[in-house]
Amino acid sequence: MSKKKVANRPVKNRDNVSDKVSRVPENEMSANKNFHIVGIGASAGGLKAFEEFFKGIPVKADINMAFVLVQHLAPDHKSILAELIRRYTSMPVFEVEDGIKVQPNCIYIIPPKFDMAFCTGTLELLEPISPHGQRLPIDFFFRSLAHDQQERSIGLVLSGTGSDGTLGIRAIKGEGGMVMVQAPESAEFDGMPQSAITTGMVDYELSPAKMGAHLIAYVEHFYNKTPRSLILNRSQKDSVLKKILILLRNHTSHDFSQYKSSTINRRIERRLAVNQIQDITHYVQFLQRTPMEIDALFYDLLIGVTHFFRDAQAFMDLEKYVIPKLFADASADNVIRVWSVGCSTGEEAYSIAILLREHMDLIKKEYKVQLFATDIDSRAIATARAGRYPASAVKDISPERLQRFFSAEIDGSVYRIHKVIRDMLIFSEQDVIKDPPFSRLDLLCCRNLLIYLNPELQKKLITLFHFALRPDGVLMLGTSEGVGKANGMFEVINRKQKLFKCKGDYFGMAHLASHNYSGVLHNNKTNIDKQSIPRSHISFRELTERTLINKLAPASVLFRANGDILYLHGQSGAFLELLPGKVVINNVLKMAREGLRHQLKQALHMAVDTKNIVRCSNLKVKSNDDFQHFNMTLCPVMVDASVSLDFYLYLMLMEDLPSEQEAIRPIKSALPKLEIVDRNDSELKLQVAELQDELRIKIDYLQVTKDELETANEELMS
Repeated sequence: MSKKKVANRPVKNRDNVSDKVSRVPENEMSANKNFHIVGIGASAGGLKAFEEFFKGIPVKADINMAFVLVQHLAPDHKSILAELIRRYTSMPVFEVEDGIKVQPNCIYIIPPKFDMAFCTGTLELLEPISPHGQRLPIDFFFRSLAHDQQERSIGLVLSGTGSDGTLGIRAIKGEGGMVMVQAPESAEFDGMPQSAITTGMVDYELSPAKMGAHLIAYVEHFYNKTPRSLILNRSQKDSVLKKILILLRNHTSHDFSQYKSSTINRRIERRLAVNQIQDITHYVQFLQRTPMEIDALFYDLLIGVTHFFRDAQAFMDLEKYVIPKLFADASADNVIRVWSVGCSTGEEAYSIAILLREHMDLIKKEYKVQLFATDIDSRAIATARAGRYPASAVKDISPERLQRFFSAEIDGSVYRIHKVIRDMLIFSEQDVIKDPPFSRLDLLCCRNLLIYLNPELQKKLITLFHFALRPDGVLMLGTSEGVGKANGMFEVINRKQKLFKCKGDYFGMAHLASHNYSGVLHNNKTNIDKQSIPRSHISFRELTERTLINKLAPASVLFRANGDILYLHGQSGAFLELLPGKVVINNVLKMAREGLRHQLKQALHMAVDTKNIVRCSNLKVKSNDDFQHFNMTLCPVMVDASVSLDFYLYLMLMEDLPSEQEAIRPIKSALPKLEIVDRNDSELKLQVAELQDELRIKIDYLQVTKDELETANEELMS
């Protein structure tokens, strides 16, 4: 293609084409559904690698592939790659013209002075926006290829310096594609292959001469589905999938049974193609014999695409609408707590930390920030802790931020995040599905994780996130995610960018009001507007049960094992009280009145341990400078997973003793004065029994406190 021809054609703006690629509907993504597009990247010194690669491809009539070669070239450099490749292949070789349609069994070569993207079956040339030496054309092409072709995308990284291609192979693997890398010992320049290998996302590490045979076998397997897989019925497929998930769980301790089956099936199909296994039942046997393959499947399931300030508008809205409010009401001794769930290699968590640091510098105030960043992938966490990223990973960061928060290492090919940012973060390996969450959070960021989970697990995690956040805390989700039917838990801040504010009273007063119960913490009756009660047809049985509950059932409280109140019934002011100061959370252990608190804590400890009903009789509870007597019953309640993440909740029933029972109980102080009085034997025995009961309660309470202290110490050590 002559320079004149390129100049006479309108060359597209890079940003516009990038947007076009990312917004292509799935049913229109590409016309190339009957063959694979293979992107091959190398530096200008990679001519020998290209030569060996095409020498190794056997001559075939149809190989169901088109090859796109992306090479680092100086703007004024005339490429000789086309002439070189024609010597070793019978396939047509083209230097790309803008908008050229890609055909199978053809080779396409990028021209000098341009970046290139793949979009709906054509190759689009774009004017570079980065100066020569900072351009990353391989990454740019690989990312466009992944967006368009998804699991049909294939990326090959050959000899070259720097880290170009590293981000691109992340995108390809994130869409379920396949990645090959030249073995570093066979490369004239091993910088690009080594950078790709360190991601842990490489399927094949081979010399260029051996790549062709593996590539053809992989593609043939992709299109020739195994006969055995086709004849398996649904129950047989489910049985085989369960076996694979059991092997994964036993080997890694992580359960993928609640991940979307479509995602798991795609990853398994990819592993079948990589290992050239024709039968999924044979793959189960292969997993049993090869623990390394279980690890490979595990890491395939965990692949996440991330980079600094991904979805720039989302971070701009976070910076504008959310972060200033985190600091607005905070005093100097407050701790700003943030949790990045599924942080992968840490780019997203560091992006949030940079925004927090910039705001503190802007308001010229220092606050303590705890930013917890967790992921199930131990390798990704190790990368995040190191805080070292290839130059390709920081290309989208503004020059000001790059200079302020990063330091270049190793001739500018690697950048390290400054210590002032790294010290704000605590990275930890954690499975959000089964491990305890962080709590009292001001901001929780979980982007592009829920889309891989089934609706039941999504609902559980949304409930978990509500529990972890403070009232008015902010939840940030991915652009394709939402809170579903949990609107009562969250208020929308920005629907487009998926920013939600936690409603702190969802399990408190607002939740109770929606059920027409008073739920008050005082003895005044609540007036209910009859007009506000919706009319609906109910059965006589339901009417009878509702009346019995409202009129005859004792006051009761439903709460979690940690004491957080979920539901109140009846008048609870006689045994619960609001503490002075700002109301942070409704906790029954903190709100219990004098005379109930110690006994409740002990009873809850016993109920949690034994899962049996615990009863406490004749509790003397102080209320309004007087004492009231109750019988307390604490019942463990097993709940359905759709209701709560907890396996058990606890229902406390407080039965007010009749006045005649109170009259026969003499009111004694905890430490009665010594005095000589005439008392009959029955009264003395009653007093001794009371004191013995009180002493037993104190001893049990001390034991419970000791056990809790030991548990807390073990958790802190862990």
